[in-house]
Amino acid sequence: MAGSRVVDLSSRAVNSFERMDIQINPKILASGAVTAADATRLALSRADGPAATHVFVRRFDRQSHATASAIDLARSAGVPMPPLAGMPVTVKDLFDVAGHPTTGASRAMDDAAPAAADCPVVARLRQAGAVLLGHSNLSEFAFSGVGINPHHGTPVNPASPPGEALIPGGSTSGGAVSVALGVAFAALGSDTGGSIRIPAALQGLVGFKNTQRLTPLDGSIPLSTTLDTACAITRSVGDAVLLHGVLSGRAPRLSPKPLAAFRFAMPRTLMLDGLEPAVAGAIDRAIDAIARAGAHVVDIDLPPLAELSSLMAQGGFAAPESWAWHRRRLGEREALYDPRVALRIRRGAAMSAADYLDLHRARADWIARIERAVEGFDALLSPTLPMVAPAIAPLLASDERFFATNGLLLRNPSAVNMLDGCALSLPCPIDGGLPVGLMVWGPAMSDDAVLSASLAIETALAGVS
Repeated sequence: MAGSRVVDLSSRAVNSFERMDIQINPKILASGAVTAADATRLALSRADGPAATHVFVRRFDRQSHATASAIDLARSAGVPMPPLAGMPVTVKDLFDVAGHPTTGASRAMDDAAPAAADCPVVARLRQAGAVLLGHSNLSEFAFSGVGINPHHGTPVNPASPPGEALIPGGSTSGGAVSVALGVAFAALGSDTGGSIRIPAALQGLVGFKNTQRLTPLDGSIPLSTTLDTACAITRSVGDAVLLHGVLSGRAPRLSPKPLAAFRFAMPRTLMLDGLEPAVAGAIDRAIDAIARAGAHVVDIDLPPLAELSSLMAQGGFAAPESWAWHRRRLGEREALYDPRVALRIRRGAAMSAADYLDLHRARADWIARIERAVEGFDALLSPTLPMVAPAIAPLLASDERFFATNGLLLRNPSAVNMLDGCALSLPCPIDGGLPVGLMVWGPAMSDDAVLSASLAIETALAGVS
């Protein structure tokens, strides 16, 4: 929306909203150009559109309208507004929202009672003025980077060419699609091995996975208590900074320096293996633009990354930790689980306590070696994924193809979770093809450095073709 033009959405027919190219943001609402009630009507009308099929497990329409009306009333009375006042946000169906069940997008949880209270990250969104639209769809129990869900359907990637349905990426599939379609300003999700960054990369969005300890996980269904991270998908890095500030309850300390002041490492080990040509080309263009802007980009070998597959050979942390949470329910209701998910959860039953403790010790040593190797760099740069979004249908038809694709999608982003690090995926310049993500990452508690670098990179990549 250009300038300060006032758009009276309430005077337009709801079925015309779909044709309006309006991206709701805090500045538009603060200017009075659009009310929170109008923004909510626009969001829900887009949610009713065919492109948003399978995005939601359940919607909170009555609550959404009530929240928006309350925000407009407070704004008109001159009450100071919180940072997300009136902004539509979706919540992954792993996080408790008061008055609604939390089901992990699984039929196996259809007996879940409504949550008595918001979980902490949802409470922070509500306190920040967000209008919660509904529980978004996901890979069942967040156990896949593909985004396919046999219970609630699979939302189609909005970047799909005409006549072809591509995967949305997972596990935060519905949340990402809600942002890509302009239904939501942001999507609350989780990232255990890439579940925020994978769909962001495949849909041309921004996904920021913060250091795990910065955002609380209470009141959510776990996949891996060691690796799960509560975080968000947005359309820009600036919006990612805003959401991270809300979810973490901290003000990021950004360093607004030019790219010429940054020193980046680009690991050759693992991260560049087997890139699809479209990905390799987009990454080359992005790195070239970053270097032309004056940044110092150094190719490095990072041998510990080659050990990642052996560390994960028994299922990593997700298998035993999900088994601990699901074992009783799986024993009683396995027929209601996605068989591909149940198979991976059951792997955890075979891991002994000694193996589990050994994995924690091995991880600590692995983290220490990587942190020593990357000292002196502001951040690391890698392709978020080695591939662009494939079609849904072949992955539905073949377990072998599904698991091979899932492994490729998780390969690069999962290294950051194992590192206990932080990472942001932002869109690369593309040559008319499908979206490709560039991952800016670093070790634990380098969140502000990663966000600062990402802001500068986003500026450098703007307009690059």
